[in-house]
Amino acid sequence: MSKDKNQPDKTPEEASTPEKEVRIYSLATTQNECIIFLEEVGGNRLLPIWIGLAEGQAIAIRFSGIVLPRPLTHDLLLATVTAVGFAVQKVVVHDIRENTFYAKVHIKKGNQSLAIDARPSDAIAVAVRAGCTIFVEEKVFDRCQTLTKPITEDEVKKFKSELKNLKPEDIFGDLKKKKPEEGPQSRKEPEKKPDEGDEEADD
Repeated sequence: MSKDKNQPDKTPEEASTPEKEVRIYSLATTQNECIIFLEEVGGNRLLPIWIGLAEGQAIAIRFSGIVLPRPLTHDLLLATVTAVGFAVQKVVVHDIRENTFYAKVHIKKGNQSLAIDARPSDAIAVAVRAGCTIFVEEKVFDRCQTLTKPITEDEVKKFKSELKNLKPEDIFGDLKKKKPEEGPQSRKEPEKKPDEGDEEADD
């Protein structure tokens, strides 16, 4: 089969790696954001991802058993996907670049399959509602300083204590920039000076 000349070669960083199944281990809340910990199934690694408070609440509501009178955004998204005949197959956290995690929601209808780009927090919020499996590519584990899952009661107490001071830069290892995936710093827009008027701020 001839190669599509319009399709660029993937760099080593873009190439996919084996997917590891994960599940939600815990969800910690700070004053301004949440940290979701994904537990490697069949292993002892924990992958922390910083997410927004609203997304953390959307995930927590699913596990709390709270029944809301009206659907949230992620409920609406899942309902829309199923209404047009698709089913959510899996969610994959497939990359991390400049301390930003990237995920895809894989949906399928008959022989048609689509992979939709998404923030990990939104993808996971959809996954817990759809009841599908969550995966993380091995290269994501390799590029982060993952935590080791606590086993004994003393380890659990120590782990919870260390969460209070955990920062994104403690996890991202050799990556250069220090920005969480979806924390308030990454969402902050450049401030305009009074004399700038309606001119666009520089990136």
